[in-house]
Amino acid sequence: MTKWVLPAIIFLSANSLYAQQPGPLTVEKIMRDPKWIGTSPDNIFWGTDNQTVYFSWNPDQQLSDSLYAAGIKNHTPVKTPAADRGLLAARARGSYNTDKTLLTYGYQGDIYLMEIKSGKTIRITQTTAAETNPVFSFGGQQVVYTQNQDLFAWNRSTGVTTQLTNFTNGEKPPAEKSDLEKGNDQEKYLKAQQLELLAVIRDKKAKKDAAIAFNKQNDAKPLRKLYLGDKKLDGAQISPDGRYVTYQLYREAGGKNTIVPEFVTASGFTTDIHSRDKVGGPQTAVDCYLYDREKDTVLPVVVTDLPGIRDLPDYSKDYPRRDSAKVRGVLVNAPLWSDRGTHVIADIRSLDNKDRWIVLIDPATGKVKSLNRQRDEAWIGGPGISGWQINTSLGWTDENTCWYQSEATGYSHLYTTQVVTGQTEQLTKGSYEVQDVYLSNDKKHFYISTNEVHPGEKQFYRIAVNGGKAERITTMEGANEVSISPDEKWIAYRYSYSTKPWELYIQPNSPGSKPVQVTNMAQSAEFKSYPWRDPQVITFTARDNQPVYARLYTPDPAKRNGAAVIFVHGAGYLQNAHKWWSSYFREYMFHNLLTDKGYIVLDVDYRGSAGYGRNWRTGIYRYMGGKDLDDEVDAAKYLAEKLQVDAGRIGIYGGSYGGFMTLMAMFTKPGVFAAGAALRSVTDWAHYNHGYTSNILNEPFTDSIAYRRSSPIYFAEGLKGKLLMCHGMVDTNVHFQDIVRLTQRLIELGKDNWELAVYPVEDHGFTTPSSWTDEYKRILHLFDNTLLK
Repeated sequence: MTKWVLPAIIFLSANSLYAQQPGPLTVEKIMRDPKWIGTSPDNIFWGTDNQTVYFSWNPDQQLSDSLYAAGIKNHTPVKTPAADRGLLAARARGSYNTDKTLLTYGYQGDIYLMEIKSGKTIRITQTTAAETNPVFSFGGQQVVYTQNQDLFAWNRSTGVTTQLTNFTNGEKPPAEKSDLEKGNDQEKYLKAQQLELLAVIRDKKAKKDAAIAFNKQNDAKPLRKLYLGDKKLDGAQISPDGRYVTYQLYREAGGKNTIVPEFVTASGFTTDIHSRDKVGGPQTAVDCYLYDREKDTVLPVVVTDLPGIRDLPDYSKDYPRRDSAKVRGVLVNAPLWSDRGTHVIADIRSLDNKDRWIVLIDPATGKVKSLNRQRDEAWIGGPGISGWQINTSLGWTDENTCWYQSEATGYSHLYTTQVVTGQTEQLTKGSYEVQDVYLSNDKKHFYISTNEVHPGEKQFYRIAVNGGKAERITTMEGANEVSISPDEKWIAYRYSYSTKPWELYIQPNSPGSKPVQVTNMAQSAEFKSYPWRDPQVITFTARDNQPVYARLYTPDPAKRNGAAVIFVHGAGYLQNAHKWWSSYFREYMFHNLLTDKGYIVLDVDYRGSAGYGRNWRTGIYRYMGGKDLDDEVDAAKYLAEKLQVDAGRIGIYGGSYGGFMTLMAMFTKPGVFAAGAALRSVTDWAHYNHGYTSNILNEPFTDSIAYRRSSPIYFAEGLKGKLLMCHGMVDTNVHFQDIVRLTQRLIELGKDNWELAVYPVEDHGFTTPSSWTDEYKRILHLFDNTLLK
C-alpha cells in the first residue's frame, strides 16, 4: 500500500477516517506531528560583518523557531545564543551612514552607534523613556532619533543632545492680551484715562514694557511648539541637512467596528473580540506638514491643485444624480528626501485609490509639482505600486532623479524622472512584472526580481540605473526570494520548486555564480518517500481568447475515474499556478490524494490573480463573480472537451475568495458543477472590510450595482447540486456572521441540498489539526458521494 505521511491530509472511505498505511503511524499522529513535513528557513537577514546570514528555523521541532546563523565560508547552520538574538535583529533593522562605515540602531529602548570595521559600539542614550528609529542627519554628523513623539539629535563630535521638535497636543492658545486690553469696557476706559491723566502711571508702564522687551531680546529663544489640534501625529522625519522636519497628521475616522464573539474560552464566559470595520465606513485622510527649523515656520503640503484631484470616476455615469466633483481626500505618505536634501518627493494617494501622484514638494511654499500621475479607473495597484497591499517602491538614483514603479504599459515596470526637467525614462519593458526593487549602494544598478522567464517563476537580476539589458543572477527554476548582504557581494535566498519546500542558499552576487545549499530540512525522509506529483503549469483559452494559467494534476490512465475537481485559490489577488512550493501546501497534498483516487484536479489563476499584469489584476472590477467565474466555467469546459472528463461530474472548492467563488458557481452557473465546498466564504461584500473591497467594488452606497451583482446572498435561490459550507466561528477576517446570514437565506428559500459545518475555535486560517482533518474529510466525502456515483 502507498505510504501516507501527510500532515494535514486524510483518506476517507464512506464515513471512516483512516491512514492508508497500517501500523503505528496513524493519520492522527501525522496530523499532530510536524516533523513529517520538515521545516523551512524564514526571515532571512545579513549580519553587519557581511559574512554571516541569519534566519529563523526549527529543525529540532521545538515549540517555536530559533535564530540560526551560517557563514559564507562555513555553511553549516548554528543556533545562535538566545541572549544575542534581539541585538542581532536590532542591528539588522538599523540605519547606515552614506559610506556604510557606521550603523545606528535602537535596542531595548535606547540608541547605539557602531563602527562597522572595528565593531566598537557607543551607547547614545540610557533613559527610562523609549528612544527609537535612529537615522543619520546634518550631513551624517548627528544621529536623530524619536523619543515619545519628538525628535532629538545627538552630535557625534560634541556629544551634545538637542531637542528638535516640540509637538504639543491641543490648539494654540490665543495671544496674551496687554493690560489695556484686559477687562470689560468700563475697566478698559478707566485704565486708558489713568494713562492719559497721570504721568506716574505712564512711567510705570514704560519701565514695565522696557523690562519685558529686554528679557524677550536676551532670553534664549524657546523651541517652537507644533500644535496638533485634535489630530494625531503619524511620525516625523528630519531632512538630511537637518533643516526641515516633515510630519503627517490625521484625525480618527470614527467609524463603527465589528465584534466577533468567542464561545470556547478558559473562563467559560463568551468574550467579544473587537474586529475590523465594514466597507464604506468613514476613512482617514492624512495631511503632511513642513517645519522649517531655520525660519521657524510651518507650512502644510498643498494638494488642492493636484491634476485631476476633482475628477469623478467613470462608474459615476451609472448614477446621474451623483453630486458634482469635489476635492477628493488623499493620503500623503511620508516624504522622501534626496541624499543631500536638495529635493523632497512624496507619494500621494486619493482615498478612492483611483489616483497616485509622485510629487515634488517646494519646502518654501508647501506647493507640489506632479512628476507622475497614475490614474486607474479600477484601482491603483500592482507590485511595488501598492493598492490595498502596502509595498511601495520609491527612491532616488541621484540628487535630481527619482525612481518608482508604474503600470502605465499594463505591467509593473521601473521608471526614473528627472525632477527639475520632468524627463521620464522607462527602464524595464515587456509582458512581465518587476516584483521587487533594490538600489545598489553606489546607485549604479538596480537589483530586481521579475517573472520575465515565466509568470510562475521569480528570478533575480541586475540592471543599470539608465536601463539596458538586465543580467540574470539566479538560475534555478522556481522562485528565489533574495536578501543582499550590506556590501552587496553576496546574496542569501530562499529557493523552492513546485514539489520542494523552501530551503536556504548562498552565492556570490554576480551572474554565473554557483549557489550553495545551506539547509536541507524542508522535507523529512518520510515526506520524501511519497512520489509527490509535479503539477503541470498549463494554459487554456478563455471565452474572450485570453490564456488562463492553471496547475494540472492528472492520474495514471488506469486509475482515471472520469471525474474532476477545480480548486479556487483565495485572496483574489494571489498566484497559485506557479513553479514554487505553494502556501496552499495542504491543498497541494489533498490534490495528490484526489489524483491517486483517479480525479483530475485543476487549480486556476482566474481573472484578478497576481502575476499577470494590470488588465488581469483588475478584471474583476465592479463584478466579482463575473470574468473570474467565467474562467472557472471555461476551465470546466476545457476538462470536458480536452481531457475527457464527464461534464456532469465536476466539483469545485476553495476558501475565502475561493469560497465566495464556489458559492457564485453553485448559485449562478446551474449544471456546470455537481458539487461545491465553500470554505470561510464571503457571502455579501457589503460586510467585508474597506481596504480590499472598496478598491474593487467602490462603496455600497455609491455603487450599489457592483455590490448586488457580486454578492452570493442575492443569488441563493439558484442553488443546484450539492453544497458544503465550512466556517470558523472566531473568524476575524470573514466573519461567521457572513455564513449565518446566508444560512438563514437558504432556510427561508426552502433549499435542502446544502449543509453547514462550523468550527468553534477556528479563525480564518485553521490552526487545529483536528479541524483541518474534519474539514477535508467532509470535502472528500462530498466529492466521492456526488461525483463518483
